[in-house]
Amino acid sequence: MPIKRVGVLGCGLMGSGIAQVCAMAGYETVAREVADEPLQKGMKSIQKQLGKLVEKEKLSAGDRDAALGRLTGTTRLEDLAGCDIVIEAIVEELEAKNALWRTLDALCGPETIFASNTSSLTIADMAAATKRPGRMVGLHFFNPVPVMKLVEVVRTIATDPQAFDTAFQFARSLGKEPIVCKDSSGFVVNLLLVPYMMDAIRALEQGVATTADIDKGMQLGTGHPMGPFILADFVGLDTLDRIGGIMLGEYNEKRYASPPLLKRMISLGMYGRKSGRGFYDYSGPEPVPVDLGI
Repeated sequence: MPIKRVGVLGCGLMGSGIAQVCAMAGYETVAREVADEPLQKGMKSIQKQLGKLVEKEKLSAGDRDAALGRLTGTTRLEDLAGCDIVIEAIVEELEAKNALWRTLDALCGPETIFASNTSSLTIADMAAATKRPGRMVGLHFFNPVPVMKLVEVVRTIATDPQAFDTAFQFARSLGKEPIVCKDSSGFVVNLLLVPYMMDAIRALEQGVATTADIDKGMQLGTGHPMGPFILADFVGLDTLDRIGGIMLGEYNEKRYASPPLLKRMISLGMYGRKSGRGFYDYSGPEPVPVDLGI
């Protein structure tokens, strides 16, 4: 069944980005939030991002207006009933996701594909909550969604091959580069990236080098676009801790465990860029390393 109408669960940072690229790719798109305030915030963010593209002459005003015309916001789950694919992008909590999947399972037609943007939970644990495990896949986008090219397309041992192929080609139709992933917590990128950031924090705790020098070492020595601490601040230190905890439970390997320094910073509300302070202070024109007393 060709995909014509897309539903997006969540209109936050990731959900609004996913809704934007779907609407820009020509799909009728319905973005759902739990309340009007976060919905309007997400819709305004999409309008702002499209406006910036017009200003930079990367998008015509006509194409912007057409994309916005294909985009609808709602607080009603029932409005996703007619979608050919529903992409979930809410909080990284299994039961919160499964509560939505159970409701949508009864609302949507049997051919509708369910896709989760989870970065660490397994797709099988969501598929098991529905009566359509063969129609459940993972579509893991990366932040910022309109810019980042990669999408991890995840299949479980129960995913129907045709449903997987449809989801894979759908990701490609958004202008993304999809890769095939096994249904293992963290998939490809976070499986490797989370312990990398955790190891950097341990190196800082042990006095191997300063925050700035570790970041500079990984940028200049390995060609990374940003060092592990700038990256951790961008991801969100609380998010890193939560994802690491899920993966620790899945694999029982200490490399996914949060170092004591990370836990202390989270306790003090130092979440990174979103709180204005993490491994760096973002209150000025340029990030400045925070003195962590190490």
